[in-house]
Amino acid sequence: MVERPEQRVLTGPDLKAFYKALSNPVRRDILSYLGERGEANSTSVAKVLGESTGTTSYHLRKLAELKLIAEVEERSTGRERWWKSLMTDIFTPPGLALADDEREAAVKIGALRMTHDLNLVVNAYAGYDASAGWNQIHRSGLRMTKEQVAAFVEEYQTLLRKYATEPGGHPPDSRHMAVRLVVLPDEGPRPAWPAEWGGE
Repeated sequence: MVERPEQRVLTGPDLKAFYKALSNPVRRDILSYLGERGEANSTSVAKVLGESTGTTSYHLRKLAELKLIAEVEERSTGRERWWKSLMTDIFTPPGLALADDEREAAVKIGALRMTHDLNLVVNAYAGYDASAGWNQIHRSGLRMTKEQVAAFVEEYQTLLRKYATEPGGHPPDSRHMAVRLVVLPDEGPRPAWPAEWGGE
């Protein structure tokens, strides 16, 4: 089991910086690559991403400023710098006081993530039959108190850590799996289903 990563709370100014970082596709690709590899030098990152070493070095430094990655100083020599992913539990607590531009950045980060998640859902359903069991789709609902919701999420996070492996230490037959959990009250109006679906 992977130890619980350091918990990091994003402030309003953090959100603006994170949006600037995450809206750049090269930076997202770097984070993904280091998350899989664990450690890599700037030259190999540039080669994999098809970018110049100057471009990737710039983005690596910017990600390090945000403490999303860190330099592996004992492996860095001269102009060849090595980098590693920092496993961090990053979140913004509800009720955080935000300025208008900070709130806008938070909404844009959410939209970036949601676009990615919607694509994952579409791909999960579209490739379900051909996935040979790799694609798993489960939906459910139940009544819980707020305390039970908090306990449920904590147990879910513990379960994820049970199956997680350190970057660079993944089993050879493993695949990167997208796992999402959304827990929220479902108290809005119910959709009117088409008659052919058994609706009224």
